[in-house]
Amino acid sequence: MNTNMSLVISRACIVVLAVLLLSSACQAQLSSSFYDRTCPNALSTIRSAVRTAIARERRMAASLIRLHFHDCFVQGCDASILLVDAPSITSEQNAIQNKGSARGYEVIDKAKSDVEKICPGVVSCADILAVAARDASEYVGGPSWTAKLGRRDSTTASMNLASSQLPRFTASLESLIDLFGSKGLSARDMVALSGSYTIGPAQCVTFRDRIYNNASDIDTRFASTRRRRCPANLGNGDGNLAAMDLVTPNSFDNNYFKNLMQKKGLLASDQVLFSGGSTDGIVLEYNRNPSLFNYISVSSVEKMVATAMFRGAAMVMLLALSFSACQAQLSSTFYAETCPNALSTIRTSIRSAIARERRMAASLIRLHFHDCFVQGCDASILLEDSASITSERSVLQNLNSVRGFEVIEQAKSAVENVCPGVVSCADILAVAARDASEYVGGPLWTVNLGRRDSTDAFPNLAARDLPRFTDDLGTLITLFDSKGLNERDMVALSGSHTIGQARCVTFRGRIYNNESDIDAGFASTRRRNCPATGGDGNLAPLDLVTPNSFDNNYFRNLLQRRGLLQSDQVLFSGGSTDSIVNEYSRNPSTFSSDFASAMVKMGDIEPLTGPAGIIRRICSRVN
Repeated sequence: MNTNMSLVISRACIVVLAVLLLSSACQAQLSSSFYDRTCPNALSTIRSAVRTAIARERRMAASLIRLHFHDCFVQGCDASILLVDAPSITSEQNAIQNKGSARGYEVIDKAKSDVEKICPGVVSCADILAVAARDASEYVGGPSWTAKLGRRDSTTASMNLASSQLPRFTASLESLIDLFGSKGLSARDMVALSGSYTIGPAQCVTFRDRIYNNASDIDTRFASTRRRRCPANLGNGDGNLAAMDLVTPNSFDNNYFKNLMQKKGLLASDQVLFSGGSTDGIVLEYNRNPSLFNYISVSSVEKMVATAMFRGAAMVMLLALSFSACQAQLSSTFYAETCPNALSTIRTSIRSAIARERRMAASLIRLHFHDCFVQGCDASILLEDSASITSERSVLQNLNSVRGFEVIEQAKSAVENVCPGVVSCADILAVAARDASEYVGGPLWTVNLGRRDSTDAFPNLAARDLPRFTDDLGTLITLFDSKGLNERDMVALSGSHTIGQARCVTFRGRIYNNESDIDAGFASTRRRNCPATGGDGNLAPLDLVTPNSFDNNYFRNLLQRRGLLQSDQVLFSGGSTDSIVNEYSRNPSTFSSDFASAMVKMGDIEPLTGPAGIIRRICSRVN
């Protein structure tokens, strides 16, 4: 074989290797819809097991959140913490930070057993840990987030790594910052994640030194109260428990930070966060703004999971080979380096707009929806008519209906002032929808970023792909399915009609047809401002009871045949979605969680990434 032929074969082998490595890297991306086809009832099954466990013992919520944290901090989120001692394994449960402290293993095993009965060998223990932490937070009033799934379980454990990498209750601020930094987490992430100590108890042995050392960083009365059940002598009452938060020990809120400001942090590693150091400002901020704390907590959990995933798979050669293909994956930290203030800048614009006009919240959520359903989430809906473009705004489903364009332009202008040419209009739409939901009391979710903007609009596709207010159930199911969204996603997303208003022309046929699927009194009320002829633009709230608050009244309305649009009422009309409507009407937290998950799935529809598309300087026109 000559030298040239050998070189060709060698290069071919390298290409094959690169493709294989590339495939592995891209498959390593997690997805909220990972089990949609292989185990569609996985999340509800886990949720049931977790909620049952916390109902029996409220403390279990804190234990499950901590278990996920202690798993992810050691070799990534791989369920290695769950492995018990074996001839070839020394369990991480033996590490000092876990021994006699980490708990909830039996709850995870129960959830795993339940999932195995319906989908044997499909769902990993690592994913169950992640979902359990989210469900635990939600159950006790904390934030909910979309759990990214697709992890696999480790085959070994590392007690040595657990001992060196898990935070200790005596850690100084500098050592904590270094430790979290080694996991790709900032000081802000660290303080937010520490806020989970607003629930749950700690053992006497972990705070004995703090309450007996009479240092200046502890409130004397607080120390005295804690001494009652924590004797001074080592070995005496070491396992006695004390609540991390004396005021609301069983509710997830921001009292943790209020305690720190009053020098009432139970652990030394808590109080150092407010001790004259670099994190004082963050503690003050979270103390004043509980919604910001919840928001950053969600972002930090997602970041912790993503960072752990990345580190577990990182190889320099693999990253170099996989960059081009895997950059198509969206990430919640996409602008962390290039525009770190992007999200806060967008948030300020959105909150100001909704403060001026409450209805704008519904408009911004709908604008994102109408963007994503046409050729993906690419901001094509924002483009105005021009010599080469026919706008999507002119199609029936959008004409004189979709609104909020000026709010997105204002947010874009504000972002351009701090980071010109960096943040896409498509990403601003996605963030605006999330911030709008939160402002009116709706769920919060982590927005994946990195979309780019289209250079064209698609009015024909908009006319075909956007739902119509007269659609029947079968048509809606087919339409949502074509976008990768199932019936549960469809019903959850329709729940955004709990806020906002509709024009008379969209519901006139329903209130005047006297059919059996509408409450007579409701129809009569709606006719007052919607005449049989004329008044097409007259507005009516989609929800009569709480029209400006994001809640589950939309589903209660459907049960009473008070859906304003025909396309709403068909969700509860003797068809396959009746049971979902019933469930959401009874359980607002399930609706909130599912809505957040569905919004993330919708936001992932066919984004333009990498070299595709552009970053528009003005959202309504191509550069």
